[in-house]
Formats: sequence, structure tokens, C-alpha cells
Amino acid sequence: MFTSQDLAQLQARGSAVAVVEQQIQHFVQGFPFLPLVKAATVGDGILQIDQTTLNRYVALFEAENSKKKIVKFIPASGAASRMFQALFSFRDSYKGTAEDIQKLETDKSLASVKQFFAEIEKFAFYNDLSDSLDEQGMAIQKLMAEKNYVPILDALLTEKGLNYGNLPKGLLQFHLYGDEARTPFEERLVEGANYAQNKNKVVHLHFTVSPEHLPKFEQHLKESKYFYEKYFGVTYHVTFSEQKPSTDTIAVDGQNQPFRNADGSLLFRPAGHGALLENLDDLDADLVFIKNIDNVVPDRIKHTTYDYKKALFGVLLEYQTRIFNYLRAMYSSKANLAEVEKFVQKELCIIFPSEYSKKTITEKSAYLIEKLNRPIRICGMVKNEGEPGGGPFWAKNADGSVSLQIAESAQIDMNDPKQKQIAQSASHFNPVDLLCSLKDWQDKKFYLPKFRDEQTGFISKKSKDGKELKAQELPGLWNGAMSNWITIFLEVPVLTFNPVKTVNDLLREQHQNS
Repeated sequence: MFTSQDLAQLQARGSAVAVVEQQIQHFVQGFPFLPLVKAATVGDGILQIDQTTLNRYVALFEAENSKKKIVKFIPASGAASRMFQALFSFRDSYKGTAEDIQKLETDKSLASVKQFFAEIEKFAFYNDLSDSLDEQGMAIQKLMAEKNYVPILDALLTEKGLNYGNLPKGLLQFHLYGDEARTPFEERLVEGANYAQNKNKVVHLHFTVSPEHLPKFEQHLKESKYFYEKYFGVTYHVTFSEQKPSTDTIAVDGQNQPFRNADGSLLFRPAGHGALLENLDDLDADLVFIKNIDNVVPDRIKHTTYDYKKALFGVLLEYQTRIFNYLRAMYSSKANLAEVEKFVQKELCIIFPSEYSKKTITEKSAYLIEKLNRPIRICGMVKNEGEPGGGPFWAKNADGSVSLQIAESAQIDMNDPKQKQIAQSASHFNPVDLLCSLKDWQDKKFYLPKFRDEQTGFISKKSKDGKELKAQELPGLWNGAMSNWITIFLEVPVLTFNPVKTVNDLLREQHQNS
């Protein structure tokens, strides 16, 4: 299948031939659906804590967190262009005629654009936008009064002004504090100082970014770091990484043959957020908080986020302590096997396959050790209020066991009435709010790709140079990539989930700092 030039290209990219061949096989065979058994609910797969328990976990965090190296891992490669799709479309069609103005007032498809201009002064970036227009000899108030919207959008979205349409979300001004505005990047610095500093007052943060945006992130860090270090009395250790080219997946044509560029070279495409498993695996940390860059709130409501971050820590520490104790006992042949079985099934929510009962004592012990000696993740889950995203389920694994999994809609066979019913019965969904333990009971790092389910990728149709192709995403970071982790679901308040998908989301009460 591959020419000598292909093999040289693979070697230069760091892509193993066997891995690329397996990717092509996935195109041929497709990916199986994840067999759902039932939705995870409070009391049946999802933990729920009261205020007393929350207070206990906060106290546990305060007593123990300085003993751990904690890193905040923030996927931050998301481009802001999607936030402004409606504004881009409007800008391209608006001519300022009486008909255009009337359409903006009455056409429901333009409701978001109408709201944007009606409440434009509420955006944290308004002052910078106004200043940008002033520098060009235009006054924003005059343009608004004349309904001359295109110069305003040019100043917001393009290089003529703030260039927000070409920046990553992490560098946009989200929240206003008096006359000062903060970006999501700065909000992460604030959060880190409040729950991720160690005994030496060092805060470790790691951002995954796109190569073209890295210089801008580095410059923003340089401009903002000293202020927050002085304000909180901490030292920030901030690192960046990019998706590795070796994690890109090969594209194929309609006949599942490698898609070739005009020069005959193989086409590889970024493999989605599942590729970040390699970046996560590179971290030197005991515990890692994971949350997307755009899911931030202003200071006035951060306390709830802080408390439940500490709750994730408390839950993880309690489970990790018990798991490590059981592993020590089992390796020294001092464990009560029945007690371990009960813990794995009742508290880790792992249902054994039917053949487990036929195993010998030695085989059962080996099986239990294999189930316990894994990375651990505590996943915050919020009540389902119609937001898009994956959800918490009990699902059947390839080895016949059943365990807790985060499943995306693309992994579920919606043509199967029973599977569709289970999916629609989910009471909670995944806001991407995780705390992960990356080391084993002997304090050795796990090799995270070992615990990925390779059968949970995604295939989509794309095009290049006018030709159709098929692209493939690796198992998602918080579903297939962590499929074989120990998983605990914890209900967290919906207040802790406030992503910004469109610019008008910044007008929600949760993002207004007054």
C-alpha cells in the first residue's frame, strides 16, 4: 500500500506504519457502537453529596492538597471563529439599506445579531472595540445610531481592529472588573492560585494550543503573569504543548485507499481532542484537573467552582487510598477476596463478566488487581438541561464486563430503539470537569495510551481540493481515551458549567460581573 516515499513521510512524521495501517482498517470496518446498559443516575452510578459532606471534602483538600503535585490541564486550541459565525454571515450580507435594517428588526434568524448590537455595551471587549474604532477616526456610538454595523464588525472580527475572528477563545476578553477585562486565560491563572498551588506556592498550569496561536499565548502570559503572581503571592509555572503530528490520522478516499495530495504525498489530519492523551501522558503530576478553556465564570460566583474542585479532590483521595490499600494487600496475599470483590462491584461500579465465577482464586485475584491498578478519574456531572454533549452511562466493555463510561451521541446506535431510549433517559451530562490520578500505588506513572479503547473513534466526511475524503478522529479524551480508567461520577451544580459557544453567551447572567 505504501511507496518508499510514503514510508519516508511516515518516518518523518513519527507515525508508525502499523498504526496507520490500523487506522485504514478502521475505515474499512467502521467503529462499533458502545452498548449501553442503562443511564447512570444519582444513587446508581452518580454520587451526590450534601453540604456537610462538601464541607468535609473542602477540609480534606485544605489538609492534603499541598502534599500532591497538582496540574491544571486546559485544552485551549479552540478557535473563536465559531463564536462569531452569525456575525460573519451578517457582515457579508448587510448593506445598510432600509430593507436590511427592517430585516434585522423582524427576521427571527437574525435574533442573535439583533441582541448583539442591542446589548453591545455589556461585552467586556466593548471598551477596546470603541478604542479601536476611535483610532480609525470612527465613533462607535455614531455608527450604532446610523445603523452602520459593518465597520463595527470589521473592527471586532478582522485585522482592522481586535481580530477576534482569528484568535483562540482563550485570548478574548470575557469578563469585566471595573475598567479592566479578563480573558479566559487570565481566569485560569486566578483559579489556579485558588486551588492548585503547592506548599511552595507554585501553581502549575498546562495549556494545549494550536501552533499558530502559541506566540500570542506566550505574549499574553508575559503581559499578565507578574500582576497575578503579586496579587495572589504565588509563582506560576505555565507550560504549553501542541497536538503532536504523530497523532494525526490518515485520510482515505471513497474506496478506503490513502488520500493523496496534489504532489502525491499522503494526507494526514488532526485527530480531535483524543490526540491530547499524548500531551496528558507527558505531564509529571500526581493529580490533574481538566476543564475546557471557555468554561469560566467571573470571581463573584467562582466560590462554588472552587468548593466542588475540592470535592473532586476529596472523593478521589478517599477512593485512591482504599484502592491502593487493597492493591498492597493483594500483592502481599493478605487481602480478603470477597471484600475486594464487593468494593469493585458496589463502589467502583464494575460488573464482572459471567465467566468470572468460573475462575480459580488465583485467576480472580489477578483479574481484580488488573481492574484496580489503573488511572483514576473523578468526573463532575451536571443535571441535563438540554445542553449538547456526552453523558454518563453504564456500558458493556469488550471483555464482557460493565462499567461507567462517558458516551457521546455518535457512539450510540440511535437506530436501536432500546439504545435510543437509554440515551434519552440520561438525567445528567458531561461538562468536562475531571480530576485525574496518573500514578499507581507504587507512585509510578501509568502509560495512559495503554488504557484507551481503540474501538471508539469517529469517522466523518470531509473534502480537499474539491475531492471527497473520509477523516478519522481518535477516541475522545474523556470517553474512549479513558475508557479503561477507574471512573467515578460526582454530581456538581449546573452553576459550575458555563461554556461560551457563541458570543452572546457572554451576555448570560453568569458571565456578567455585576
